[in-house]
Amino acid sequence: MKIIVVGCGKIGMTLIENLVSEGHDVVAIDNEPTVLAEVTNVYDVISACGNGTDGDLLMEADVKSTDLFIAVTGSDELNMLSCFIAKRMGAKHTVARIRNPEHNDGSLDFLRQELELSLVVNPERLVAQELYNMLKLPSAVRVETFSGRGLEMVELKLKTDSPLDGMKLMDLRKKYSREFLICMVQREDSVFIPDGAFELKSGDKIGIIATPSEILKLLKDLGILHKQARNVMILGASNTAYYLSKMLLSGGNSVKIVDKNEARCRAFSEGLPEAVIIHGDGAQQELLLEEGISDVDAFVSLTGMDEQNILISYFAQSRTVPKVITKVNRGEFSVLAEQLGLDSIVSPRQTVANVIVRYARALENSLDSSVETLYKLAGGSAEALEFTVHADAPLCNIPLKDLQLKPNTLIAGITRGHENLLPSGNDAIRAGDKVLILTSGSRVRNLSDILGNKQ
Repeated sequence: MKIIVVGCGKIGMTLIENLVSEGHDVVAIDNEPTVLAEVTNVYDVISACGNGTDGDLLMEADVKSTDLFIAVTGSDELNMLSCFIAKRMGAKHTVARIRNPEHNDGSLDFLRQELELSLVVNPERLVAQELYNMLKLPSAVRVETFSGRGLEMVELKLKTDSPLDGMKLMDLRKKYSREFLICMVQREDSVFIPDGAFELKSGDKIGIIATPSEILKLLKDLGILHKQARNVMILGASNTAYYLSKMLLSGGNSVKIVDKNEARCRAFSEGLPEAVIIHGDGAQQELLLEEGISDVDAFVSLTGMDEQNILISYFAQSRTVPKVITKVNRGEFSVLAEQLGLDSIVSPRQTVANVIVRYARALENSLDSSVETLYKLAGGSAEALEFTVHADAPLCNIPLKDLQLKPNTLIAGITRGHENLLPSGNDAIRAGDKVLILTSGSRVRNLSDILGNKQ
């Protein structure tokens, strides 16, 4: 597809990287020549310097034949206006990044309809939901949901004393009589879609798929079920912190937010009267100790600086805070954070890229299936995708044991109405099912892509 991306900041750059890797023809627009020079040096894209609302510039970028127009600048208003103009000039689909809580709290549906936006993306709200899921299940490094929450995938880091160390997956299912599936294992730089003979080791990061209730039972059996975080401290009065705090407070949790910007603290005090707002420098360990960091259930670091988030999270971990979550945007810093033992890491830029890449694949859907959900796993080395199966799908009504799948591909779950299945070889996919696929090393755009060459 031909795609135009307006705005080459952190999110824009990550988006371009992902879209180019998907094989799309990308045009990058930004008003900073040095930024565009960096983009064109790193990625195989066409660039145009200027404002995304400039009709002449958009005409030069051939917007009239563009399949997908994406505006992700730092200005909500510029993004909305760019998309509006692009749509009027012939762009088939438009996506706008809209961050302001004032837009998102009340008028978002109106804006989407009036501006004919195909998709609205709010990075902060998306990340807040991701954080909220992690705080509800603190034992997990990461939590992803599928099929209207009928199935979940949780990522766990196996500690040195893990009861799973040295255990084969076939023996694991015999020992723990729960309905679950270990669908992915990351071991250092390698990612595996494991079979029954695969042996787990301490240090592995594993992905488990099951219903939410079965996951809770399994974690209890393993002795690693931690209570839900009720008392949460947040560093940084950001938009993400605002959305997350609203979710936590509505669930009856207590929230304390620390920020050194007095104006932000006043705004948060007015907007979140039930939260405790502390005006102070959260980088000072003494302040955090005075505010009770050693007694909280969870600490979430959401400042605009990756380095500070990592260092303060490391301090929180040293104070034995049960759950520590760190916002990190730069990939190299994520590696550093994991080396320091910080397992729960969120990346706003990658979260947004996942949503838009999923939408781009949805536009390319074939007649046999449509992609509903997409998550990048293990630093992008693996993917979890959920498809709705149409009547023309060639996989329908064939026992799974008779399907020849591509290597490192797994049919991990089937949702049929209100029933959630962890399928066996005798099960078959039917039209109308939602099918969960795990894959590593190959790109899947529709359900037929999982079949081997002989199928």
